[in-house]
Amino acid sequence: MDDVLDSDVLDGARTTAALTALGVRPGDVLLVHASLRSLGPVAGGARGVLGALRRAVGPAGTLVVPAFTPENSDTSPHYRERVRDLDAGAVDAVRASMEPYDPALTPAPSMGALAETVRTAAGAGRSAHPQTSFAALGPDAARLLAGHRADCHLGEDSPLARLYEADARILLLGTGYATCTAFHLGEYRMPGPPRRSYRCVVTSRGVRRWWEYEDVALDDGDFAALGGAFEDAAADGDVRAGRVGAAACRLVRLRPAVDFATGWLTEHRAAAHRSGRPMRT
Repeated sequence: MDDVLDSDVLDGARTTAALTALGVRPGDVLLVHASLRSLGPVAGGARGVLGALRRAVGPAGTLVVPAFTPENSDTSPHYRERVRDLDAGAVDAVRASMEPYDPALTPAPSMGALAETVRTAAGAGRSAHPQTSFAALGPDAARLLAGHRADCHLGEDSPLARLYEADARILLLGTGYATCTAFHLGEYRMPGPPRRSYRCVVTSRGVRRWWEYEDVALDDGDFAALGGAFEDAAADGDVRAGRVGAAACRLVRLRPAVDFATGWLTEHRAAAHRSGRPMRT
């Protein structure tokens, strides 16, 4: 697909046309990861991109974005970076300032401008998990977001499994496979995946408290390599590549991506374990 830019600013019509040329269709269920900076200047910014996405999928289509909140956890890499080099008193102050998760109000600043624009849009829904929620717009939003168990980040009781059932597609809008959240479902489908403890701030009966639970040890450190291997092995139609504005983009069928990830992760992480190489969690 040729680059659709012929001026400095990508307008809504051109953005919609580029998405359509990439293969986005009316009625699609799309899990979107976006780097708006990679697109270059877009008229209307994140709202303009959201408008183009909604036009591309039409009224029957549904858009889904990660709305994760590592900011309310003290077991996340975000927290470890935030408190690095702080003394005990400063760490206590950080912990005291961390707000409990509220699906209606808690922002997801680390997920980017498009995710926040979807989350705050009129009619958007959000799943219940206090750390790895998803937000969605469209007729299938409620069904895809329902039943997200608080002790299941990204497994069978999360929107990722519902997206798998819906034969959704993944839109990597200026991002790479390193950010491909759907690969995490493959981690859950590995035989005997490693598990770890997580902790975050929640509200229970109106009272703020810390909650600790156990779940699969999530690790995206090899997702870029996994994505490259998947693309090399993908069947026709499973991956479409093109440009939207200045950004290299991919449109990926979620089911074959997760199925491939399950096998690839099983093989490669077992090999890493045998060699003693540490995995990132």
